[in-house]
Amino acid sequence: MSEKNLRRTTDDKMIGGVCGGVAKYFGLDSTLVRIAYAILTICTAFSGVLVYLVLLLIMPEDN
Repeated sequence: MSEKNLRRTTDDKMIGGVCGGVAKYFGLDSTLVRIAYAILTICTAFSGVLVYLVLLLIMPEDN
């Protein structure tokens, strides 16, 4: 049984690979995750930027 790990992607990244890693973990299209992230960031007074930076620091990079 393979274990799923939440990791930043190196092959599908725009800035840090966080959205690509989340998309890969949940089996979604990375473009949809990026669009959802952008909409949520705008709707929450740009607090998503802080969340992205925290995830960028905590999530290990994909091998």
